[in-house]
Amino acid sequence: MRTSAPVFFRLWGVPFVLVGLYLVAGRFVVDAWLRSKTRYAVTNRRVLIARSGSFSRFTAVSLDRLPDLQLSEGANGRGTIRFGQAAPYWGRGGFAGWTSALDPTPQFLAIENAQSVFDQIQRASRRNA
Repeated sequence: MRTSAPVFFRLWGVPFVLVGLYLVAGRFVVDAWLRSKTRYAVTNRRVLIARSGSFSRFTAVSLDRLPDLQLSEGANGRGTIRFGQAAPYWGRGGFAGWTSALDPTPQFLAIENAQSVFDQIQRASRRNA
C-alpha cells in the first residue's frame, strides 16, 4: 500500500490478502464459531442437526433411509460421524472445502463419545429397518 503503484492495483490486492488470512487462520475461528452454534440429536426416527445464527440450517436424516455412516475418532474419544459420502473437495462450493462446518454432507462434528453415539445411531437404525 505504500508503493507508488496505481490505486487499482493496490485495491486489487486487498481481496487476496483477506482470502489468505482466512485460509491461514480465519477458517479455524469460523469453524469453531459455527460448531458452537450447532446442536445434534438422535430420536427414535431421525438424526437432527440444527445450526442457529448466521449460516442457519436444519437437517433431518430419517433412520430408515440412513446413508452410509463414517466414523472418524481421535484418541481422546472425540470424533466426527458423517452421514453419506463426502462431496469432492473442490465440489463443495465456496469455503466449504476449507471449513468443515460448512460441508453440505450431514455430520456430527467433533462430538464427545463419538463411538457411543455411532453405536446408538446404528442400533436405532436397525430397529427402524
